[in-house]
Formats: sequence, C-alpha cells, structure tokens
Amino acid sequence: MHSKPAPPRFSILIVDDEPKNIQLLGSILSEKGYDVEFATSGEEAVGWVHEGNFDLILLDIMMPGMDGYEVCRRIKATPDKSHIPVIFLTAKVESEDIVMGFDVGGSDYITKPFKAPELLARIKMQVEMKILRGLIPICSGCKSVRKDKDTWEAIELYLAKHSSALFSHGLCPKCMDDIYGQKEWYIDMKKKKAGETTNP
Repeated sequence: MHSKPAPPRFSILIVDDEPKNIQLLGSILSEKGYDVEFATSGEEAVGWVHEGNFDLILLDIMMPGMDGYEVCRRIKATPDKSHIPVIFLTAKVESEDIVMGFDVGGSDYITKPFKAPELLARIKMQVEMKILRGLIPICSGCKSVRKDKDTWEAIELYLAKHSSALFSHGLCPKCMDDIYGQKEWYIDMKKKKAGETTNP
C-alpha cells in the first residue's frame, strides 16, 4: 500500500513595518503549514529575496524609505526572482493604488482589514499557479516529467505532488482515431455520430 505523498511546503516572505501585522500574518500562515520569514522594510525585503528562495511575497505598500511599489519593481526586474508572485496587502484602497500595484507586477491586491479565509484562498491559488507557470521538462514521447538528471515521473504524479490538481482520464478524438481507427465498431460509431450531427 502506497502512502500519500506529503503536501509540498511553501515559503512566504511577509514585508510590513508593523510588528503586530507580521505577528498576525505569521500566526495565520504557520498554522496552515507555510514556512514564514519576514522583513520590516523595503530594503530588507529586497535583500531577503536575493538571498532566499520564496514561493510568494506578501507586501505592504506604505513603508518608510522604499515603498512596496519599488520593492515589487526591483523583484520583477531581477530575472531569477521575477517569477515570484507578489500579493499587495495594504490599507490603500483607491482605484489608482490598486492599478499601480498591478502595473508594477503584483499578482493580487488585498485591502486591510482582510478576512483570513479569503487571504488563505488567494495565497493557495498563487503558490499553485507559480508551480504550473514554471518550466516543466516533459518527454515528447511518453509525456513523463524529468525530476532530476536520471529520474522521470508520470506527469499526473508530478502535478499531484506539486499542486492540489485532480485528474480524470479520457482520450481526445485524435488519440481515439489513432488507437481505434481501424475497428469496425469505432467506424460505425463515428458514422452514427456524423449522421446525428447532420440530421438533427
């Protein structure tokens, strides 16, 4: 009997100059199994991002010195870090502020005060999308995914381990033709379907 693989752990950087906000967010995220680090200024956040390996950044906008917009610009201008999704979590609620957040590369924008279930749902969506947006090396023949230099894994298993995606299996029309194209029952079925289409 195979045991279910452990869900992946994601690392989140919280950037906020208010310690009470960091404490609240850290508690919420830790309870859900996220690994959490924090920065209390824009400058510190940029340094953390360059040194660490984060799956998502929760970023306040209004901070002394470098604001959240500039932090996001710098992250998105760094080729090996630009893929990290940034969620702005801020008290700025004007439409121009929200637009600016997306213009500088933010993936989402949540206004304070926030509701924990909504925040967690948006975080979950972003970290899973980050995985699926990444470059996945797939065999052009059998469609297995390369895990490392010499190890390959079925794509369904790979995605199941790295996201909450569920799969149902079937055959597309081309594969049906390739596999059953010469079978009499399949030819009859296609003719019947074609007749139903042309004679409603």
